[in-house]
Amino acid sequence: MARTRAADYDDKRKSILKLSARAFAQHGYDKTSMAQIAKICGFSKALLYHYYENKETLLVDIIGTHLDELVEAVEAAAAREQTPLDRLRALSRTLLLAYEDADSEHKLQINELSFLPVEKKQRIIELERKLVAIFASAVAETNPQLSDGDALVKPVTMSLFGMLNWSYLWFKPNRDLSREGYADLVVNILLNGSQSIPPQPAS
Repeated sequence: MARTRAADYDDKRKSILKLSARAFAQHGYDKTSMAQIAKICGFSKALLYHYYENKETLLVDIIGTHLDELVEAVEAAAAREQTPLDRLRALSRTLLLAYEDADSEHKLQINELSFLPVEKKQRIIELERKLVAIFASAVAETNPQLSDGDALVKPVTMSLFGMLNWSYLWFKPNRDLSREGYADLVVNILLNGSQSIPPQPAS
């Protein structure tokens, strides 16, 4: 007979994900043990292993859950009726707002994915590609010189991600520049620069 889940199962799982993400980001995934995670969460090791069989499955769920939330948020932003420029701004704002209070998860996605074997990170890679595709489509729509087949769509899109993704290292919202304001600044820099690039047909 299958073991029934406790009523607070999902709440405890979310707590494990948040606390372990913070621990992995602070101390390093490779230097943090399941015993340390259990202590940080206030659980016994037996209870932690009831949720996750090892560190790999825990890291996969941290990053996968983080990306699921990002994709869901940007898909909703992209679906709204709006001009191409407003869509790209909305996507960039949505991404930065979704990063709020998720620095640890974001850091793990960028720095610790290499610890996972190929078969364990396939779904994560698919989610990352989906996120890039949504932004690439919006980038192409904002610039008549960049069609979907243009070889420069991906480099321009990844440049946008570079400015947004690494901002967690230094950007602190204040009264002069909010997360939304910085997102708009990035879009303006990107578009003003990309409009001067001659089209490059894909080979």
